[in-house]
This record gives sequence, C-alpha cells and structure tokens, in this order.
Amino acid sequence: MQPIMNTYGRLSATFTHGKGAYVYDADNKAYLDALSGIAVCGLGHGHPAITQAICAQAENLVHTSNLYGIGRQQELAEKLTAVSGMDNVFFSNSGAEANEAAIKIARKFGHEKGIDLPTILVMENAFHGRTLATLTATANKAAQAGFGPLLDGFQRIKYNDLDAAKAAFANNPNLVAVLVEPVQGEGGVTAATDEFMNGLRTLCNERDALLMLDEIQTGNGRTGKYFAFQHFDWHPDVLTTAKGLGNGVPIGACLAKGRAAEVLQPGSHGSTYGGNPLACAAGCAVIDTINQENLCTRVSELGERIRTQLHKHLDQTGFVKEYRGKGLMIGIALNTEDNAAGIMKSALEAGLLLNVTAGNVVRLLPPFVLTDEEADLVAEKTAEQITAYFAAQK
Repeated sequence: MQPIMNTYGRLSATFTHGKGAYVYDADNKAYLDALSGIAVCGLGHGHPAITQAICAQAENLVHTSNLYGIGRQQELAEKLTAVSGMDNVFFSNSGAEANEAAIKIARKFGHEKGIDLPTILVMENAFHGRTLATLTATANKAAQAGFGPLLDGFQRIKYNDLDAAKAAFANNPNLVAVLVEPVQGEGGVTAATDEFMNGLRTLCNERDALLMLDEIQTGNGRTGKYFAFQHFDWHPDVLTTAKGLGNGVPIGACLAKGRAAEVLQPGSHGSTYGGNPLACAAGCAVIDTINQENLCTRVSELGERIRTQLHKHLDQTGFVKEYRGKGLMIGIALNTEDNAAGIMKSALEAGLLLNVTAGNVVRLLPPFVLTDEEADLVAEKTAEQITAYFAAQK
C-alpha cells in the first residue's frame, strides 16, 4: 500500500524545480505551465520577490499564535483592504476555509435577525470546496458522493438566471445570503453576466441579504482586475480569496464590509495557522508585485493575445463550441459530448500543463509573467492538442 492516501488520479510527472512560466522534471525536461498550479502561481515559479520575502521571514519568525499580535498579518490586512475597498479580513489556510468563514458569517447574520434556519442561495455547477459545508454549497454530485448527510441551509438555482434568484427570495423568507463565483472555474470557466451580477447586488440590497463572492480563483489579478467584482461599480458584503494570494504558500482570506464586517467577534471563529507570519509575508509580496508591475493590465493583454491566437488556430476547425472566461482564466468548450480529460495526458507528454474541467472544457490558467512569445506558444500547443484529440476520435 502506498503511504499517500489514494485521493488523486495523478498524471505521470514529478516536478523538481521551476522558473518563470516553466517547470522541470527530474530529467530536466521543460514543461510550459499554462495551469499555474490551478490558478495559484500567478507570478510564476521562483519569482525573486516571493523567494526573498519567504526566506527573509523564515529567518526571523515562521509562526507564533493568533493569541498575540502579528505584524505581517496586520500589514497584509491593510494591503488587502486597500486594494479591495473591504473593511476587514479573517485569515485562513485555504479557499475552502475562507468559504467556511463566509458561510458562518451568513448563518450568524441570519440568527441575529431571528431566523432559525438561515439559508444561503448557491448555484448549479458551483465549486466552493470540499469541507462538509463548502461541499454542500458545491454542485458536484461526484464530489459529494459518500459524504452524506449534507448540511441544511442551502438552496440552489441556475447560474446566470436572475429570475430564478428573484423567485427564490420571494418564496423563501429564510434566505440571508447569496454565494456565487464571478467566473465558475471548476464548473466550466463560465462567467456571470453583467445583468446577473448587478441584479444580485440589487436583490440583496432590497432583501437585506449578504452578497458573498467566492473569488478563490478569480482574485489576485486573474481576470484583469485585482478582484473580479471590480469589473462592476459596487462592492460585495463578503469576499473570499486564496490560491494566487500566496503564489504557492497556503493562505486564504475572508473579507467583509459594512454590517458583515461586525458579525464575527472574539470566540466565534479562529484558526491556529491562519495569517501566520510566513504566509502573510508571501501575500504582501504578491500584492506589491502585482501593483508595482501593473500586472492586472498585463493579464488583460495576455488574455486577449492568447484568445486571438486560439481563434486563428481553431476557428475554421469546428472543434470549438465556445470560448469562455476573463483575463488569464480561459475556457475552450469543445464541440463534443465525450469526456476530453485525455487531453491533459497528451499535453503533458508534449510539454504543456493544462486542465480539462466539466468534461469538455480545456482550461488555461497561465502565470502573469508570460512573455508574448510564451503566450503565443501556449495557444499554439493547446490548439495542437485539441486538433490531435479530434483526429483520434475519427
């Protein structure tokens, strides 16, 4: 029996080091990383600012406890609230934990209003994590299988269906919050429409409910703004993020604004490792680098460049049903009903890291540090793999 639990269907590669947009295996074979550890390493591998921040902090202090003040945590909180316009933040170790904090805020908010069963409106095809609460909010039957009974307090509607959201609020007085991804990553890289997002904000205002955005994947520059909600002219009440915040160092954050920022009080939530000095040092370096190097603008440019090249290579083939996403969160929905997960293996063999989600959507989440030439190569090699996949189906 292997010493690691059999929870991952791993591909046959083990990487030993990386630099920029490339990772290398034990034989020093180079792989162009168009996945960034699933939207984690937005600044690529071996970025000097991140490396320096981690090393310098490790020499001084890795961990104390949230029983005491943590200077780096305060610094990161100030940077996050400044870049987001939110009021305060709770630090965790992962995106699922950040979403757990959001769910607890919503439930406590509801109980304080006298609601016995506070209910959160969630979406079809959503993915919010694998803890019991976030798994219940997630709409993946395969991920939920074997873990019932799941929790009460969630109601699901179709994504991008504002009429369904209005009907849910009209028929359920227990609804206290909406939890939604601005772009559904695991659910097929589907972006919310402007009408849907603006409508949810208005609806939550009218119904005294919290609008909670899961920006675990879309945050930290991934869509061309620091946070995806900044494509609009309003703020959420609760905002969660993780993945790219630490560029590989585990960290999550749940930010709140207005009344939502006052819900959690001493004793109502906590974390042993959350916001420790090492993780927060990495987070500070990430925010500083994104801002100083104007990487959100660069993300928009690179995303447009890759899409243009994908159109050039694939538009006449009939292989693509739809292009999805924002910025460097790119989905290529293939014109097939079959599961196209095999593209991941063939791409790996060709020296390209990508992902297939929702069965037939090729997902690209490359780092923000791509050169123009590397961006063109991502598109070219992706198109080659898609073409080879369809050729093999004949």
